[in-house]
Amino acid sequence: MAAEISTSDDITIKKAVRDQYSNAIKVQPDQNGCSSNSCCSGSSSESLSKVQSLYEDPAVSDLPDEVTDISFGCGDPVTLASLLPGQSVLDLGSGGGIDCFLAGKKVGETGHVIGVDMTPDMIDRARTNLIKVGAKNVEFRLGEIEHLPVEDATIDVAISNCVINLSTNKPQVFREIYRVLKPGGRVAVSDVVTDGEIAEDVRKDMDSWAGCVTGALDAKLYTEYLRAAGFANVKVVPVYMDEESIQDSLDDSSDPNAINWDAADLQKKFFSAKITADKL
Repeated sequence: MAAEISTSDDITIKKAVRDQYSNAIKVQPDQNGCSSNSCCSGSSSESLSKVQSLYEDPAVSDLPDEVTDISFGCGDPVTLASLLPGQSVLDLGSGGGIDCFLAGKKVGETGHVIGVDMTPDMIDRARTNLIKVGAKNVEFRLGEIEHLPVEDATIDVAISNCVINLSTNKPQVFREIYRVLKPGGRVAVSDVVTDGEIAEDVRKDMDSWAGCVTGALDAKLYTEYLRAAGFANVKVVPVYMDEESIQDSLDDSSDPNAINWDAADLQKKFFSAKITADKL
């Protein structure tokens, strides 16, 4: 089992995550339109190209640069969720809103999408993007995914894109998802997981935790936690990351004492996954 996170470490990790994602949208872009603290590289067109490589839905190309330039996901949970018109959808760690806006198109005028994020700057940006996109069936709420600001049994589908790995209390996240889902509800998540546990000293690298690396959970343990929360039909399908994608999550480290990662070694240990489960 994964080691428990102390209260002080929990606070430190959450601050590191908030700071990294706040900085990613606060820092002024360079002449190519890219912030040095963000996951994008090069121009807005290059950022869009990276996003398009993750998403099957061609509607992603219609979203404004303000949305696609601050997309930090590792997959396409919207397609994975197979959304239907009229469904209520919850996005955990909604960021700038990309998955919420795509989900909003899928569920239509009779559906509803709620995005939850713990970073105030991200919520502000997402709400600004909401006005620009004009999605009337989408809303954003400030909150932690361990304590969702959502009523019991009100959600048809919960999605998340490379965010649950950032949590210091993943069993609590899964319990919260189970709480807010209706009977018959579904989870569809893209996340970074590991093949086996990683060393405790590695987990203390705060920059790499915020970069979706050291907080990643062993795939088998991820499955166990979902089942313990009450979920059935749990599936974890690997989508192996290339070395460049892994290295992108490490390049923003500002700590001179941070661990010197080797992308080739990490490729054998860390991978993205498509994760689904049902609330019966």
